[in-house]
Amino acid sequence: MSILLEANLPLRLLRRGKVRDIYDLGDKLLIVASDRISAFDFVLPCGIPDKGKVLNQLSAFWFEKTAYIMPNHLVKVIDSNIALNEVKNLTDYPGELPDYLVGRSMIVAKAERIPAECIVRGYLAGSAWMEYKDGGTVNKIRLPAGMKESQVLPQPVFTPTTKGETEHDRPLTNQDIRELEEMVAGKLKRGNLNLIKELEKKSLLICRYAQDYARSKGIIIADTKFEFGLINGELTLIDELLTPDSSRFWAASQYEAGRAQPSFDKQPVRDWLSASGWDKEPPAPTLSSEVIEATTQRYNKIYQLLTGKNI
Repeated sequence: MSILLEANLPLRLLRRGKVRDIYDLGDKLLIVASDRISAFDFVLPCGIPDKGKVLNQLSAFWFEKTAYIMPNHLVKVIDSNIALNEVKNLTDYPGELPDYLVGRSMIVAKAERIPAECIVRGYLAGSAWMEYKDGGTVNKIRLPAGMKESQVLPQPVFTPTTKGETEHDRPLTNQDIRELEEMVAGKLKRGNLNLIKELEKKSLLICRYAQDYARSKGIIIADTKFEFGLINGELTLIDELLTPDSSRFWAASQYEAGRAQPSFDKQPVRDWLSASGWDKEPPAPTLSSEVIEATTQRYNKIYQLLTGKNI
């Protein structure tokens, strides 16, 4: 199976992230989801076949389903050669655009990104479980004593963090929140909007909808993260949405509180890296062929379960 580690287009590259390559199309952007995979803040030297297609098409699936809750930045999914030609019409691209863009790219509206990751946790897992074990809190929110790993929380918890280019993400402080408020001051159509409360409200609404939908497909969404931006003064959902890179998916039929859960995300990659003896310093190791194949299968499976389609 072919793997795309990097898109190289003669267009203006705006940013190359851990997974996505973003190109400037004037008032729009072309986002290309590569097959890169990251863990512990490192991009691994290997790729995961089909991963970019899963991320791109699953995000598009959720953008469409949640559009009634709030606007998002999606303009068009590049799902055919016809759509590919539409991209070409927005640029001065000299030749044919590469076929690898089909299925793994989308055109989106430009937004002013709000530098925060809006995380919603419905279950006690991952870093939340680690914090709870240490002090009985999640994001400094006190939880009932005696809870078990992977146990459902009394109610979903909103735990926003910073999103920086040079530092590890950390919980938002009151100073961070004030800076976010100052950033959007005068830019919102609804000028009296309490930004952090609105981010929490929208995050919880989208998460509850997605959790209910996923449950009907036999999937638990344990936690997920959202990103938002401003487009013409409107708070808008951006980036990716409810993918295996941004969410923790569990099979409902295998769920049992009191232990770690089999997952459809990249947690097994983190587990393998932790068990490998890697000291989390560069260079990052290459995953084994077995881990790569198993990760591809998990990503493809969650896409199939949620959408009813195959990649």
